Amino acid sequence: MQSLQKVIELLDLEEIEQNHYLATSPNEGWQRVYGGQVIGQALVAAAKTVAAERRAHSLHGYFLRAGDTEIPILYKVDRIRDGRSFTTRQVVAVQNGEAIFAMSISFQVAEDGLSHQFPMPDAPDPDSLPDEEELRAGQAEAWPDAMQGSFERSSAIQIRHVDPLDLYAPAVAPPHQMCWMRSRQPLPEDPRLHQCVLAYLSDWSLLDTATRPHGVSYLQDEVQMASLDHAMWFHRPFRADEWLLYVQDSPAASGARGFNRGLIYNQAGDLVASTTQEGLMRLDRR
Repeated sequence: MQSLQKVIELLDLEEIEQNHYLATSPNEGWQRVYGGQVIGQALVAAAKTVAAERRAHSLHGYFLRAGDTEIPILYKVDRIRDGRSFTTRQVVAVQNGEAIFAMSISFQVAEDGLSHQFPMPDAPDPDSLPDEEELRAGQAEAWPDAMQGSFERSSAIQIRHVDPLDLYAPAVAPPHQMCWMRSRQPLPEDPRLHQCVLAYLSDWSLLDTATRPHGVSYLQDEVQMASLDHAMWFHRPFRADEWLLYVQDSPAASGARGFNRGLIYNQAGDLVASTTQEGLMRLDRR
């Protein structure tokens, strides 16, 4: 995970011609581009072609190929429709002439209407929980030497797990989890940037929920995990630099795939966004 300034820079795409935007990736030693990065960057690319008064209300993306952190990513925007209330965009992320990610995004003008939501579940105050970096640093003392430094650097994002597991040797647990999250430093006022940062965040722990009943982790050599698709809905305004509770569950896993859902609340108890994701969970017991 990057410093906050690096994350903002990642989301600041270069327009190289109309509807075409170029982005880079951080190289933090991972073999492929982090999924939340391409979700956030694709949302930025789409938003650059839409009137400022319209906000994204839903996005649906498919991860097609692993992204290479050494190669810039080209985002191509197709202006599908511009209606009176809704605007639709299709974004394709390309490396080496091949699509690595595709996403549809719908934007809407602000409207009043009927309103209801699921109530926020009870959760400990975030100030009573340790930061993920502090938690993982303690766990890592028992990990293999090659993984000792995995969580030493300060990240842009604060994560505080309500019911954490050891990432390298997780115990079997029910298929649900909660964590508080926010950017570590204040963000600019731009509401679209807050949406893009939350989209970036939303992929961070969601797929892990499906591994909990099986006692496996992406850090284990015999486990292959990758996001296959990701959908997100924005319900109400929010700030990504204030604490948000990410409530996640996994109703099912089968066919080497895990299905996951998430509800995101602010501290006032307002449901501000929802997510779903299916991911590859493949075991190689050899």
